[in-house]
Amino acid sequence: MGKPTGFLEVERRGRGAAPAEERLKHWSEFVEVPASQEVSRQASRCMDCGIPFCHSGCPVNNLIPDWNDLVYRDQWRIALDRLHQTNNFPEFTGRVCPAPCEEACTLNISDAPVTIKSIECEIIDRGWREGWIKPQIAIRGTGKRIAVVGSGPAGLACAQQLARAGHAPTVFEKSDRIGGLLRYGIPDFKLDKHFIDRRIAQMEAEGVIFRCGVNVGVDFSVERLMDDYHVLVFAGGAELPRDLHIPGRELEGVHFAMDFLAQQNRRVAGDDEDKAAAGGTISATGKHVVVIGGGDTGSDCIGTSNRQGALSVTQLEIMPKPPLRENKALSWPHWPMKLRTSSSHEEGAEREFSVVTGEFIGENGRVTALRCARSEMVRGDEGRMAVQKVPGSEFEIKADLVLLAMGFVGARQDQALAQAKVEMSPTGAVKAPPTSFQTSVPAVFACGDMRRGQSLVVWAIREGRDCAAAVDQFLSGR
Repeated sequence: MGKPTGFLEVERRGRGAAPAEERLKHWSEFVEVPASQEVSRQASRCMDCGIPFCHSGCPVNNLIPDWNDLVYRDQWRIALDRLHQTNNFPEFTGRVCPAPCEEACTLNISDAPVTIKSIECEIIDRGWREGWIKPQIAIRGTGKRIAVVGSGPAGLACAQQLARAGHAPTVFEKSDRIGGLLRYGIPDFKLDKHFIDRRIAQMEAEGVIFRCGVNVGVDFSVERLMDDYHVLVFAGGAELPRDLHIPGRELEGVHFAMDFLAQQNRRVAGDDEDKAAAGGTISATGKHVVVIGGGDTGSDCIGTSNRQGALSVTQLEIMPKPPLRENKALSWPHWPMKLRTSSSHEEGAEREFSVVTGEFIGENGRVTALRCARSEMVRGDEGRMAVQKVPGSEFEIKADLVLLAMGFVGARQDQALAQAKVEMSPTGAVKAPPTSFQTSVPAVFACGDMRRGQSLVVWAIREGRDCAAAVDQFLSGR
């Protein structure tokens, strides 16, 4: 334990942020990084609990009390090594992870958890600044070739682990750049894309081969991949978005959130917008924007719309408004249901809860408004709670652009999965147990959102690491 009285003497202080009016002028990250001395002070607040509940909250099993203590003692290089033992890409999770570890922190009982996420981010950022992070090249190769389909966090983690074990992984990506959800789904103001490029360079030096613009199942058949490679790993995401099948859905101006976000990320990178995939250029400039869905994707749509110059942004959530503060006795150390206000919300948005959308209204083929109603939770005949419209509560909301951010329902049923003939679960995911990660087809594995369903970046990294271990055991017997 770094400092036994640290949590009594030092107040919690996380990373700050530039004022909203300033950060809306650009697409870069706006977090204000504290000095290393302040980060060490924050690390001293870690109590090194006899039962570190933060471990139960962290999907990648980060050794949080260990590197907190090392940071407090100014042993940053060792802290970096300890962090990399469990997490391939701390610079990603240190920026976009919702930090379930902090919710599980013992100090969160008093609403002042250790700033675990900020400390993690500073460890990895300092590691890059100091030049401590080098390619980890395997001593000898095994001669085993693995095809990894999908270059999101799961595919990248899986490929890096396999390369370090001496295998020869090749990552196939249908888009023109590597990164998957990290590249095209997360706005640049939350994750600058040079962090991805830096890791790709490291992985290439470690022996990972990247092939962009290759749509497996179309450009290459699965049969050909199985002929050329010893193992095939499906590491794509849960890319099939949940749709809203109501009258007026065909109107121009109603789009899936991910099409909107991906286009803007391409613009920032100076790439083609890929208008064909999204049905034309999607822009919030000078429009009244309505975002349907209250999760992280919806929040990203708010921040992007405000930066594009939207006249107004309204976010609709079908569920009731959660409490500002959870009941610790009932929820801690688990992830609590409470009202969460993101930096994008702070930049300007109206938030409406308990709203169900019944119809898109339009003129001349373009959406102009939404017809909505208030909703309530009602217990059905079988005892289950269900959302039900409140009679007589109908109202309309003006809308020039509607973004559907209601989550994802599974992997796209594309030609690759059809050709592989893998068994699918009722939820639309590829069926593969979390012990072996092997599908119903021999030598074909699956990990990430494609296997477990829509989840967090940190869970994708965990899945990729565990799948790599399973593939290594399959190939080497150990």
